[in-house]
Amino acid sequence: MDQDIFFIGVDVGSGSVRAALVNEKGSVIRSSVKNLKTWKLKPGFYEQSSDDVWQCCEYVIKDILTGIKPQQIKGLGFDATCSLVALDGNGNSISVSETGNNDQNIIMWMDHRAHEEASLINKTGHEILKYVGGKVSLEMEIPKLLWLKKHLPQVWSKCGYFFDLPDFLTWKATGSQTRSLCSLVCKWNYECLSSGEHGWNANFLNEVGLGDLVENDFVKIGKKVLMPGEFCGGLLPNVATSFGLLVNTPVATSIIDAHAGGLGMIGTVGENIDSQMSSRLSLICGTSTCHMAVNKNPIMVNGIWGPYFSAMVPNMWLNEAGQSASGMLLDHVISGHPAGIELLKTYSTGNLRSHLRQVLSKMAKDKGYQDVSLLTRDFHMWPDFHGNRSPLADPTLAGMIVGLKIDNSEENLALLYLATLQALAYGTRHIIEALMQAGYEPFKSLLICGGLAKDPLFIQIQADTVGLPILKPLEKESVLVGSAILGACASQYFNNVQTAIQNMGGKSHVIQPTLSIKSFHDKKFKVFIQLFQDQIKYRSIMN
Repeated sequence: MDQDIFFIGVDVGSGSVRAALVNEKGSVIRSSVKNLKTWKLKPGFYEQSSDDVWQCCEYVIKDILTGIKPQQIKGLGFDATCSLVALDGNGNSISVSETGNNDQNIIMWMDHRAHEEASLINKTGHEILKYVGGKVSLEMEIPKLLWLKKHLPQVWSKCGYFFDLPDFLTWKATGSQTRSLCSLVCKWNYECLSSGEHGWNANFLNEVGLGDLVENDFVKIGKKVLMPGEFCGGLLPNVATSFGLLVNTPVATSIIDAHAGGLGMIGTVGENIDSQMSSRLSLICGTSTCHMAVNKNPIMVNGIWGPYFSAMVPNMWLNEAGQSASGMLLDHVISGHPAGIELLKTYSTGNLRSHLRQVLSKMAKDKGYQDVSLLTRDFHMWPDFHGNRSPLADPTLAGMIVGLKIDNSEENLALLYLATLQALAYGTRHIIEALMQAGYEPFKSLLICGGLAKDPLFIQIQADTVGLPILKPLEKESVLVGSAILGACASQYFNNVQTAIQNMGGKSHVIQPTLSIKSFHDKKFKVFIQLFQDQIKYRSIMN
């Protein structure tokens, strides 16, 4: 092993930082994880510390290097959540919080404080909004910057730099102030055209009230922009020492965490499954779920972000949809149920879901059902407890449940768990229909990774709902593989991202849909859409 070469992938998720030692075939040899601190001061506000994030990065990288010689590491790639990092003119943390605590200098992706600012931006009707499905999301960075300027002007005046979290990591590692095209195009309303032209739209920034970011050639938000996987710099001496690596070890231009998952999966091989990238929809399922589709042509889809040129796969257009709460929603509904509160005293979250699957199997057997999904004939959910990201792009939508009873039993909790899995799957179908109505060819398969991919019932229901096979990579850590692919490109071990994808994508399990249950899910999907329409009717009545 001391003769082998490796790449390091670092993934900063919502709740933890992970690092992996990955070989040239895309296999994770070793990994490490460390939890992050999050402040939740009030509903809709989520903050983190960039110092804490970086210290966790140092810990996990050192942890995976035990017994590895520094010269064996040929490149390093970072991915992270699309969260906003604020620094002063000296590069130190500066508070984005009403508490004034400088440790709290990250507004997380899931933070919904900028609702009014997003609405204000959308009312401009600026042409650039066509690249975000017609509406900027309050999860994106421009509304958050506008909130910061409006609500904390004394902080705003002291801010020297704003980074998307993935770009903050490459800056800390190399000292380079370059930005990733992925982060800027997807979350900052940065323009990139198929002609190769790209740049900030000064007219847009001025119109929404952020004209001061145009000053000094956009120095606060990034003057030089690189493609994910491009060499952005070598490790600084002090950073190399803290990691236990060589000075100038190549570091890749970063990528958003969900996009790293898409990158790590899109080259995976499944028996008798079409390998064309545009025939696949990638699901990266964690706290939230991101749905990634790529196409050779730009396709505008109402309520779905993009098309973004070269944001994930070079020279292909990306459309990015998603659900603001998926794993977070499952945790919420289970921990809020009386039976769930009791069971979590005994079971871990993963083991509890396994227990609930066993409960469902017994319930189905007792009723003579061939499929557990039939248990929710009269139990329905609309899952937007944290608003709708796609395809309705309405953060004000709320969750709905039909079928509740005064029942504190495990069986009732199991039904709630099942209805939640189904609702998330119907959300995927809703997104697929929107993509196809806008011009996408019918998808031939789904790819899946992330925490929810560990739940076999979740995967099967996704397949059954859309009637398509699902590919689950044998290498479970697709996000870490994706960031390692970037490191491999920066090291020039592979000539380009496409070659790295083909060599490091690996193989997949194929989960086929149960076609006999499709008509049942078709009916439930009609109820699913009706729930949304009813919610809109209720608002109309109350208004």
